[in-house]
Amino acid sequence: MQKLAAILVMFSMVLGGLLLLVPTTSAAPIGVSDLGISYGEKIGLGTRDVRETVAQIIRVAMGLLGIVAVVIILIGGFYWMTAGGDESRVETGKKWIFSGVIGLAIILSAYALANFIINSLVTATTT
Repeated sequence: MQKLAAILVMFSMVLGGLLLLVPTTSAAPIGVSDLGISYGEKIGLGTRDVRETVAQIIRVAMGLLGIVAVVIILIGGFYWMTAGGDESRVETGKKWIFSGVIGLAIILSAYALANFIINSLVTATTT
């Protein structure tokens, strides 16, 4: 217990010290069109809006997860089709297919939720 307390105290001291090193910024209002894109442009980064980049990353990740779910369904179908009357392999195939369908439903609902949130945030911050 004393080791845990000592670790927590050390962690809070390090974190507190790091927070003191963070430079303060001015409280000047930032316009919607000034999102710091010009700073990235000066050092060779892209000029695309950060929100669009995050949305694209989420879309790609959800697409990859969808491909994984379809592959899981295909594996289940392979088990079922090659069972040759063996009930245990048929049950294994059914479990794989069921898991893949549940995963696909979760992925699609997560994609719909993320898409709704991103569209709502973009609409709220640009109007």
